[in-house]
Amino acid sequence: MTDGIFGRESGHEQVVFCQDRASGLKAIIAIYSTALGPALGGTRFYPYASEDEALADVLALSKGMAYKNALAGLDLGGGKAVIIGDPATVKTEALLRAYGRFVQSLGGRYITACDVGTYVQDMDVVARESRFVTGRSPDDGGAGDSSVLTAFGVFQGLRASASHRWGTTDLNGRRVGVAGVGKVGHILVDHLVEAGAQVVISDVSPAAIERVRAAHPEVEVAPDADALAASPLDVFAPCALGGALNDRTVPVLRAEIVCGAANNQLATPDVEKQLEDRGILYAPDYLVNAGGVIQVSDELHGFDFARAKRKATAIFNTTLDVFALAEAEGVPPATAADRLAERRMSQVGRLRSILTT
Repeated sequence: MTDGIFGRESGHEQVVFCQDRASGLKAIIAIYSTALGPALGGTRFYPYASEDEALADVLALSKGMAYKNALAGLDLGGGKAVIIGDPATVKTEALLRAYGRFVQSLGGRYITACDVGTYVQDMDVVARESRFVTGRSPDDGGAGDSSVLTAFGVFQGLRASASHRWGTTDLNGRRVGVAGVGKVGHILVDHLVEAGAQVVISDVSPAAIERVRAAHPEVEVAPDADALAASPLDVFAPCALGGALNDRTVPVLRAEIVCGAANNQLATPDVEKQLEDRGILYAPDYLVNAGGVIQVSDELHGFDFARAKRKATAIFNTTLDVFALAEAEGVPPATAADRLAERRMSQVGRLRSILTT
């Protein structure tokens, strides 16, 4: 069933299929690289239509985590996990603890955290079976909700993008469309409103929209993400699931900047060139959304929020570095970001071959 995916060279070090029939657990853990250290990445709990779909997602997400962690300056590799099923109906203590046993069985090669469909409380349960869990609650010695610094980091990337495109970080009066106002998107809206931006939102969840509108009645609502992308915007911020930049949305996109929290925003590799050809500045997703992994990784050293926030602030300068390299080498920003991450994985990862006592 999965031969087609593995028939292509994925570059992954290890992919583990996990199943516990009694609890209903079906999960896949993918480790892309441990060149810089243990592979850190969250656990996505989602009702995939098929195992092939879940596998394709975890392979893409885990590779993205390796690049994200490298570009964020962390001494961590990249991995990811997916649990197949609807978390609203099949998530149980037994299932999460069974999953924790599988994480523990990898001996620290993979460190997990929250992602779509999993929360701080879930990580506390997983941690009852594994030492290799971050994103836990403060009461359990963890960093709490990583959405806080994820949104903060995206905001820093957005400010850097504005500086590169318009020569100023000032977002006052700029029209910003936020597609997806869930765990991260609604916090990003808080930052944007505080900065004086005119915000337009979309989400498939009426409850998510109402939460934002209750806090910020001035925020406008678009019918859906496609309509939002086609509306008059200065910035388009995809903050839901991946693939938001595709052959349907990019041709009608009217924003000058794309900068959002969603992972794997480019539906296909050629979308990057389409954005470049249209003169749209793209802030690579795994560059600007690294605040969350910076936050949870700080747990490994005894969590300190102020320290983690200082590290996340550096996303501003790293974004400018990526844009500068892109111009210097005549490549799109996503290619420049890949090159910076690959150089660090190669140059620093090589040092692990030097034995120490």
